[in-house]
This record gives sequence, structure tokens and C-alpha cells, in this order.
Amino acid sequence: MNPTSFVPGAQLARRQAMQSFLGVSPALVAIGLFLILPILIVVAYSLMEANPYGGVNRVFSTESYLSLLFERQLDDSLAFADSYLVIALRSAGIAAATTLVTLLVGFPVAVWLSMQPPHRRGLLIFLITVPFWANLLIRTYAWILLLRGSGVVNNSLMGLGLIDAPLQLLYTDGAVLLGLVYTYAPFVVLPIYACLEKMDMRLLEAAQDLYAGRLRTLRKVVLPIARPGILAGAILTFVPCLGAMIAPELLGGGTKMMLGNLIFRQFSDARNWPFGAALSLVLMAVVMLVLTLYALRAERQRLARGGV
Repeated sequence: MNPTSFVPGAQLARRQAMQSFLGVSPALVAIGLFLILPILIVVAYSLMEANPYGGVNRVFSTESYLSLLFERQLDDSLAFADSYLVIALRSAGIAAATTLVTLLVGFPVAVWLSMQPPHRRGLLIFLITVPFWANLLIRTYAWILLLRGSGVVNNSLMGLGLIDAPLQLLYTDGAVLLGLVYTYAPFVVLPIYACLEKMDMRLLEAAQDLYAGRLRTLRKVVLPIARPGILAGAILTFVPCLGAMIAPELLGGGTKMMLGNLIFRQFSDARNWPFGAALSLVLMAVVMLVLTLYALRAERQRLARGGV
């Protein structure tokens, strides 16, 4: 006879709950130490005064949050300042443009990959992930060598006689956009490919039998199947681009400020740790909002399909 049969139901449930808690306790400890505790430290720093020499003075202050939209006048009054709002809007605009371009580039590549024979797909996926083997800083410096005034692109155009003087390709919004698209394109290709590789190719044959053209087949058959991958790829691109720092700093020359650069400079050059912490929390809140909206949308779609 099973010895647990003599244990009352409530006591058995408590024992099982304790065993479950002990099983997940290492993960809970890791989350608390490496996720929750650092966030609480950032929150605490954002509510303190800045020390002119770096660090914080342990005095409660909300000045860092006020500085997001206001600045102090000589008479200690507050006046609206839109400088940081402009940087935030620029960051959102560049992130949205990067997401759009990566989708336009990545979707055809993912469709093409899914149409390849199975024995060839592994090699092609491997080639797409090869750039991740090199450090992002090195890959970004490579674009500087390509885009600078005496770089490969300008020298090639001048050698072909297409231009007489070097073009200003580096330190522009276009250079920043190019660097971000190059960095995050695989994050769009791979989720879409993961959806399309499961597609039954007989659906395409059925669409052709029903006299559907290529565009109609793409819109009615391929896009609905690829939609989860498109949404996932868009989020995996847009969210990191909001806090991107290396591409705007190197390819934008530090003049095309984005939120990532602004946060970095608060901790390095300006030595305003509370303001940098406040900016980090605001950026994290925006990211969490985007992810929450995506999760709610996915849940509504799941319920609309009957909970599958």
C-alpha cells in the first residue's frame, strides 16, 4: 500500500507545494539577484541627488524625472524643454525605420530559404548566423572603413567615374540606419523562416490550381502563415534599436544622438547617475509596454482560434 495514502489531503498538498517551491527556488534566487535587485538599485539611484564627481548623494529627490521634460531656470522655476523628447522621438523613428527595412529585406530572404531543399537549408542558415561570430564593435568598424570619405564605396564610385568628390556617407542618419539593419536583419529572417519551414507546400499548389496569381498567393497563403514570425521579428528588432548605442555612436559620429547614447553619456561624461537611471527606467517601461501589447494581442488571437 502506498504510504502517502495515510497522509491527509491538505498535508499532502502542502508537501507537494513545498517540493515544487524547493525545485524552482534556485531559479527564483537567480532572478532575484540578477534581475530584480539590479532594477531596484537603478530605481533607488533615480530617486537620489547627483554627485558632481560621479555617483549619488543619498538624498531623496525627483529632480531626475523632472529633468526629462523640464529644466530649472535661474529663479528655480521649471520651464518645458523638449530636447530629450526630440531624442526619444528620433530613437523611435530610427527604430521604426530599421524595423520596416529589415522586414522588407528579411521577408523575401526567409521565403526563399523556406523554398530551398531541406539538405541546403542548414548551410544557408549557418551562413546567415556567421556574422554573429564576430564582435559587434568590429563589424561596426568595418562599416566605417566602407563608408568613410576614402573608403571602399567612395573610391569605387570615383574609380568608375560616377562621382568627382567623395560623398558624405558616414556620420549620417542613413549610415546609422544601415548599421542597425545589418545588425538586426537576422533577427527578422530567422523567426519568419521558422514559421514558413512548416508550411505545407501543397497549399501553394492548391492556390495555383485555383488560378491565384503570385501576389494573391503571397497575400492569402504565405502572409497568414508567416504573421507570427513577422510580429516576433518586428519586436526583436524594434525593442533593441530603441537602446542601440554602438551604431549611432560610431556611424553617426556622436552627433546623431539616440537614447542609448544619451544614457551612456549620463554615466560617463555628465556624471549624472540619477538622470541616467531615470532614462533607463523610462526606456525599460516603454519596452515592457511594447512586449505587453504583443502578449495581449497574441492571447486574443489564441482565444479567437478557440484556445489552441
